[in-house]
Amino acid sequence: MAKPVEPNKPLVTHMYTADPSAHVFEGKIYIYPSHDIEHDGPDNDNGDQYQMEDYHVLSLDDFNSPVVDHGQVLHVKDVPWASKQMWAPDAAYKNGKYYFYFPARDKEGIFRIGVAVSDKPYGPFKPEPNYIPGSFSIDPAVFVDDDGRAYMYFGGLWGGQLEKWVTGTFVPDAEGPAPDEPAIGPHVAELSDDMLTFKEKPQQISIVDENGDPIKAGDNERRFFEASWMHKRDGWYYFSYSTGDTHYLAYAMSRDPKGPFTYKGKILTPVIGWTTHHSIVEFQGKWYLFYHDSSLSGGVNHLRSVKYTELHYNEDGTIQTIEYKP
Repeated sequence: MAKPVEPNKPLVTHMYTADPSAHVFEGKIYIYPSHDIEHDGPDNDNGDQYQMEDYHVLSLDDFNSPVVDHGQVLHVKDVPWASKQMWAPDAAYKNGKYYFYFPARDKEGIFRIGVAVSDKPYGPFKPEPNYIPGSFSIDPAVFVDDDGRAYMYFGGLWGGQLEKWVTGTFVPDAEGPAPDEPAIGPHVAELSDDMLTFKEKPQQISIVDENGDPIKAGDNERRFFEASWMHKRDGWYYFSYSTGDTHYLAYAMSRDPKGPFTYKGKILTPVIGWTTHHSIVEFQGKWYLFYHDSSLSGGVNHLRSVKYTELHYNEDGTIQTIEYKP
């Protein structure tokens, strides 16, 4: 008989999973992770080691129940425009349907973001024939606000190609700003009512310090790198993300879903493995952080495992930093 999940332990051990996007749908927790595969290829800053090619959906009735693996819900071979690297996904519910958002490289090797649709939160998902027009980079996170408006947050540096889009078009050899210049921010676009296209041109989000000054590109412990996530609590919008090469989960707060966001601190200290990626969800009156590490694989960067732990807030709405323990 399958065992209930435990905090800070891998949700599943029969496969490697990463980049968990958790949502409460139909009274259950559904987790949309990427699916790491074993290989002997190169490990580099371009992310070539992350060769994922399909997605599974996981679910929990509650935190006293075992995880259900609903099986493969989408494969790169099902997506006409995609060539490889099905990286961190997300999902959203609107219009009586479930929408699954995912990044992948197109036939020219440029990362784009696609969408697939299902009547069920566990899929299978049918992909649209082309990527979302005007989409680029990686790590889509879709947030549906209380008023029904939906926003996609996305972007990632280095292998995620965000530096190459500063001019508005793809520049293969672009390197991004100098260390003393404002950092490249994540991007946001409101989605159309059918959830399949952008309603507007994506715009860069400003993340500022306590004095209102933009976080600098060389401020590696605070600047955005990848892994966007948005959640809302008590009228505050919390934009959280990975700092990449310093391996923190950090967050910033705003009263507006498009920012600017004021940097507030760290959510999680560095985990085993290079990447860190997460989601935050409320369930039955408590808040939870879903994250991943490479503990199950003994520290292999591209073989990761999804975990969870409870998240706590201070009275002023700030988040208490979690000290990672493998």
